[in-house]
Amino acid sequence: MNAKSDVVKDRRHPLKAARGLGSAKYGVGHWWTQRVTAAALVGLGIWFVILVLGLLHADYASARAAVAQPWNALLLIAFVLTMFWHAVLGLQVVVEDYVHTRWKEVVLLVAIKFLAALGALASVLAVLRIALTP
Repeated sequence: MNAKSDVVKDRRHPLKAARGLGSAKYGVGHWWTQRVTAAALVGLGIWFVILVLGLLHADYASARAAVAQPWNALLLIAFVLTMFWHAVLGLQVVVEDYVHTRWKEVVLLVAIKFLAALGALASVLAVLRIALTP
């Protein structure tokens, strides 16, 4: 190589020289999933606020009966699952962007996913227990 080609190589953007750190080929899917869950949460959130406002002065038995109705139980499970999924996606982006130590990033991502799965499972089981218990 001559000196001129060495100078051209030195002018490359540092990201151009990155190896193994480029696109993971899932960014667009992640972006779309986050937008779809956000849109679903708008509708489910409106339904949830209406449900809660309707139960504002209700006693325990009528609140339990309202949650036990099949459509309300189904929508509540959908709301909880969508909420946890959207939260995981958002927190994943924050951790990937702002945590620069690899082992801390991995620990945080695993902890976030574990806690979200645990919260979603507990929430779904609680709704099912209310809906299926006479």
